[in-house]
Amino acid sequence: MKYAHIVGWGSYRPDKILTNNDLARMVDTSDEWIFTRTGIRERRIASERETTATLAFEAAARALVVADMHPSQVDLIIVATSTPEYIFPATASRVQDYLG
Repeated sequence: MKYAHIVGWGSYRPDKILTNNDLARMVDTSDEWIFTRTGIRERRIASERETTATLAFEAAARALVVADMHPSQVDLIIVATSTPEYIFPATASRVQDYLG
């Protein structure tokens, strides 16, 4: 019997960083106020060219390198997001297309 298992992992973060101090210059808040309530000091902001699918593709491409695999060897792509680009097709389908 075959079982699913993780053979590689990848991650990707957009380059642009928005800090709490950046936010404090925009609205009436402070780094301390945000951090004590959320534990967050900075967040990454996707560029206009970056979408949920392109972010997932970058992470998937890195996972394939770690696993020493070709995209054709992948049996299943699962993308879990609360911010899909489209309702249909699924983001995982777009990632599969980008991977080739």
